[in-house]
Amino acid sequence: ETGTGKEVVARYIHYGSGDVVTPFVALNCAAISPELFESELFGYESGAFTGSKSSGQKGKIELAAGGTLFLDEITQLNTDYQAKLLRVIQEREFYRVGGLKRLPADVRFVCATNEDIQGKVNDGSFRQDLYYRLNIGRLVLPPLRKRKDEIMPLATLFLDELREKKKT
Repeated sequence: ETGTGKEVVARYIHYGSGDVVTPFVALNCAAISPELFESELFGYESGAFTGSKSSGQKGKIELAAGGTLFLDEITQLNTDYQAKLLRVIQEREFYRVGGLKRLPADVRFVCATNEDIQGKVNDGSFRQDLYYRLNIGRLVLPPLRKRKDEIMPLATLFLDELREKKKT
């Protein structure tokens, strides 16, 4: 469900308990229009489309190089982009939009959804082969109302964070 802490868990997977200096990049698949998704994920070359920056732009895969790319609401991707994402995961490389040079995809993908992804696979709206690639490790986060023992520690954590911000 929304608000269960999916991104918090993704950040914990990335940062763990050590001093991690590699990037963590989050992309909400539901918040980006389908027309912009490809350039957001892969970046684009100069002149790739009308209105593009003259210098081109790095995409989220490049920005997360060596680190983690968190794809929230993965089930919101249409099947065309699912196929492109699958190719990146399998080949570990990609092209920027309008580009001719293959770039390495040195990134760990962590994905989340608040929908029944198996049901999406069954009804054909989510690619089974992509699901197979992503379903290497799976965590199910129950809503906070079913984890009542976590409410006080979370409230304390948030209050401590606010107190620290107030000091500066």
